[in-house]
Amino acid sequence: MMERRRMGAALLVLFLGNLANALEVPLDLPQPPTITHQSPKDYIIDPRENIIIHCEAKGKPHPSFSWTRNGTHFDIDHEPKVTMRPHSGTLVVDISAEKAESYEGVYQCTARNEHGTAVSNNIVIRQSRSPLWSKERNEPIVVQEGVSLVLQCRPPAGLPPPIIFWMDNNFQRLPQSSRVSQALNGDLYFSNILKEDSRNDYICYARFPHTQTIQQKQPITVRVLNLDAINETMAAFYNDTDLFSEAPKDERKPTFLIPSGPSSSKMVLRGQVLELECIAEGLPTPEISWSKVSGDFPAKRTSFLHYQKTLHIVNVSESDAGEYRCTARNWLGSVHHTIRVTVKASPYWIGGPPRNLVLAPRETGVLTCRANGTPKPTITWTMNGIPIENSPKDPSRKVEDDTVIFTEVQSGSSAVYQCNVSNEYGYLLSNAFVNVLSEPPRVLTPSDRVYQVIRNNRALMDCSSFGSPIPKITWFKDTTLNGDPYIQHDNGTLEIHVAQAHNSGKYTCVARNSLGTYENHVYLEVKEPTRILKQPEYKVVRRGRSVVFECKVKHDPSLIPTMTWLKDNGELPDDERFIVDSDSLTITDVIENDEGVYTCIMNTSLDHDSASAELTVVERPDPPTDLELTDQRERSVQLTWTPGDEHNSPIQKFLIQYEDSLHHRGHWHNLTEVRGTKTTAHLKLSPYVHYTFRVLASNAVGFSQPSFPSRMFKTNPAAPDENPTGVDGYGTEHDNLVISWKPMSGLQSNGPGLQYKVMWRQKEVDKEWTSVTVANVSKFVVSGTPTFVPYELKVQALNTYGVGPEPAIAHGHSGEDLPVAAPDNVQVLVLNSTLAEVHWEPVPPKSVRGRLKGYKVYYWRERSLHKHNPHHMEKQILTFSGNHSHGMLPGLHPFSIYSLNVRVYNGKGEGPPSPSQQFETPEGVPSVPSFLRITNPNLDSLTLEWGHPHDRNGRLAGYTLRYQSVNSSNELGPVKELALPANATAVTLPNLKYSTRYKFYLSAKTDRGAGPAISEEAVTIMDEAMASRQVDIATQGWFIGLMCAIALLILILLIICFIQRNKGGKYPVKEKEDAHTDPEFQPMKDDDCTFGEYR
Repeated sequence: MMERRRMGAALLVLFLGNLANALEVPLDLPQPPTITHQSPKDYIIDPRENIIIHCEAKGKPHPSFSWTRNGTHFDIDHEPKVTMRPHSGTLVVDISAEKAESYEGVYQCTARNEHGTAVSNNIVIRQSRSPLWSKERNEPIVVQEGVSLVLQCRPPAGLPPPIIFWMDNNFQRLPQSSRVSQALNGDLYFSNILKEDSRNDYICYARFPHTQTIQQKQPITVRVLNLDAINETMAAFYNDTDLFSEAPKDERKPTFLIPSGPSSSKMVLRGQVLELECIAEGLPTPEISWSKVSGDFPAKRTSFLHYQKTLHIVNVSESDAGEYRCTARNWLGSVHHTIRVTVKASPYWIGGPPRNLVLAPRETGVLTCRANGTPKPTITWTMNGIPIENSPKDPSRKVEDDTVIFTEVQSGSSAVYQCNVSNEYGYLLSNAFVNVLSEPPRVLTPSDRVYQVIRNNRALMDCSSFGSPIPKITWFKDTTLNGDPYIQHDNGTLEIHVAQAHNSGKYTCVARNSLGTYENHVYLEVKEPTRILKQPEYKVVRRGRSVVFECKVKHDPSLIPTMTWLKDNGELPDDERFIVDSDSLTITDVIENDEGVYTCIMNTSLDHDSASAELTVVERPDPPTDLELTDQRERSVQLTWTPGDEHNSPIQKFLIQYEDSLHHRGHWHNLTEVRGTKTTAHLKLSPYVHYTFRVLASNAVGFSQPSFPSRMFKTNPAAPDENPTGVDGYGTEHDNLVISWKPMSGLQSNGPGLQYKVMWRQKEVDKEWTSVTVANVSKFVVSGTPTFVPYELKVQALNTYGVGPEPAIAHGHSGEDLPVAAPDNVQVLVLNSTLAEVHWEPVPPKSVRGRLKGYKVYYWRERSLHKHNPHHMEKQILTFSGNHSHGMLPGLHPFSIYSLNVRVYNGKGEGPPSPSQQFETPEGVPSVPSFLRITNPNLDSLTLEWGHPHDRNGRLAGYTLRYQSVNSSNELGPVKELALPANATAVTLPNLKYSTRYKFYLSAKTDRGAGPAISEEAVTIMDEAMASRQVDIATQGWFIGLMCAIALLILILLIICFIQRNKGGKYPVKEKEDAHTDPEFQPMKDDDCTFGEYR
């Protein structure tokens, strides 16, 4: 029970102590010293520069400083080369006339004032060293090819250790691989050595980072020989070489060069880097792999370096302890090595170092020094730099291991406590003061501070305060702020987890303790978020063209935005081709280097938004290269090539072209196409051609330039494989036959001496073929043939090496002659006034004397049946293709006499006409009257005049007149109709309404009906009474009299003004005053005929 009470009291003390830890004492209040900056524990100095040992501290009053060196007081006043900076504990050692090594040692700084003493870490000062390489003479190393070899570096020990690398005489790093690599100790390992490893400039360099100096070992010469060469040169090198004369090396299973044996161990400290290394020899070169015997590698902290030979784990923790296995393997076998890793730890804080403690009189608090390490560290306490057991007794203080408990502290008990945690691998030292104060609350956050936050984000408003006892913080906005959405943190900060626009406004925080109250005001402004409305889009553009990335943004109007564009997360190139506008990026004349990811970032002082898009630059592919001809045969060859750069657009196909330098030098012809995934083609060839090939690549942009031509490939001559095509027979005269064909090209000839064997016979008459052999022509004329008879034809190719295959039979006819017969029994059927149908009997086929093309109907209008229409003799022709026996004749004139005849025609021309036939067309409707006009408009009547139709198309039967009124709204009244005689050309319409618009329609008619109408509009005149009321006012007598009277009055007024001006306009002042008693009266000027000023 007692233990439980003690534990509860300790937890309460710990809670109160944690509350106090959050306080930062203002510098205007009394407080013990706090060290704010000091040099590192292990301080390696450059011997060429002054030594500066830092020690800065704060406190009230400001602390004084002193130093110890190697555990004893360091009297600066007796060190002329050592000065301490004003208001600081930092030492500056002038080594211009001294050796830096004379100031090596362990230094510790002490800062003290009347409230306590703080001490720094032990600062170990050591001078950096870069010793020279010892003089040595490296003998040439002769080895047998295939054996393993180690070139030792062994650099001089430096402080800090040097960085090792191997280079040649030209300062170029030696190439490394899975076969040749540098070990962690700097030696160069060869798993097996090759002939090309022979060289005389293997040089090991050591770079000392602190002094930035580089030193080199003497070059090492390596000579790699096979066994026969070693035996021949043994005598020459025996006296001045190290001879490695092992047995001949064949392929062998791996063995480890380092580490040795089946297992080893490794210790590493927590937080450091674990590096395990396995290098094996063997032939072929072994491959290295790693595994952890009990567990997996920490994925995010593990990497494999030096061609898998080094296992690298950063920030080691206790979980990384265990057994690691490396395996070297080639096809002959494998070998394993196990490394047992233990993890130790120098002391480290648990939850951070002890924190300063501020207490009011009679308050309780605790200092805690929680730390761990492997092995477990020891913890010791000192007060003001003196072991706590030797310090003055204080009944309010109790030390329990890693905790110091203070109960009901008294004024004047302020001090600085040091916690020292140490084990064999290091130590931690921390200062924490206890400051006993009575102080009313104050708010440290500046008054009227404005906090700005983006809507829907977290808002934090500070109320950093100080007081002793610790003040209680309360927030207000109109009322006390408690609960959702407000969260108040222990340090006084007010949080709104998701800020909205209505959260904007004035906030008040109040700090209270037993000594008083303090109030502070802050303001919150909630802004609209920045958003990219239109993001840039992925673009594919051809080289040399322009591209535009759009980036349209919406932001809070009170915030000033800044648009930034990045390329591949870096700045845009400094190039005038990149044009940045307010909402876009334009790149002109795009090049391949412009490819990448472009990001637009819109920044404000509070937030930002970004969007990215990729640019791909495409272009026609580069031409293929390395054309090779293989598998050469009589009629084929294999062509291979290497594709060129496809420039981000996959190659879709390859076009293979050839040049025939024997027949068409300088002309390239398409041979075949293959898919873009292929790089070879089997080409079928023709005999007797001198081939040269080239290849073009095609992608979505277009074709590449042609490749360089291949070497020439010649095929041997042979008999033709084919015969001419396009064989045809026709006649140009009535007694001949022209046999034609498409001539064969040189490629088709297959050899020299190309000729054509032309063969013909009359179909179904001749059994034997008649033939003739010709050359360099594409037709042959056979004379003396019957007119238009069918023939069978053949044309066969032959050359010096033989004849072509049996040709196919083609068909043709001998020449045509004009037809000799006319169609019989021609008849005409009149269908209506404009359409007739003609019939005839076809002529006998033999009389056509050629290929029947059709029939032609010649027809013409003899005259009109009306006496007023003229005669027409123009002939018209209608052609009916094929073997027709009738046809239609459209577009005839009504009431007319027509004549016609019919003729047959073939390819040669027309035959004789048939006897002419006459027919009549019936009446039709007449055309529109030639004109219509309105004359003699009166109050209630109008006269209409018109002309007869141009085409009466029959005997006129009369005219029809229709008319109707049209009101002011363009509405039509009822239609009235009037029939007029055929000889009439005018009519007067009585009883019309005055001042009314009428519309008239006039059409002529025959017995067949009325023709189209002509229209016209007219308006009747006004009534006289209304006209008299609407006479122009300017013609009225009373108006003229009124205008004359007004003109006379104006003339009289002008004469009076003129007389007054000449007289001067003077009269007594008294009369002026009597006449003008109105105070608002404004005198008028004389010079414009108005009253003047008083004089």
